[in-house]
Amino acid sequence: MTKNSLWTVVGVILAVVIAWWIVSALFSILWFIAKLAIVLVVALVVFLVLRGLFASKAD
Repeated sequence: MTKNSLWTVVGVILAVVIAWWIVSALFSILWFIAKLAIVLVVALVVFLVLRGLFASKAD
């Protein structure tokens, strides 16, 4: 194996490792944003239900 092909193999392995890390980080960020959106929707529904319950008792 020549020095050039050795560096090619090392470069390919390094590129795969870096790409794996970047994709993992992106999916983590996207999953966090999705969970945050779900939490916001559920919190809005709970708020509206609670507001409706307390408004009807005040009448």
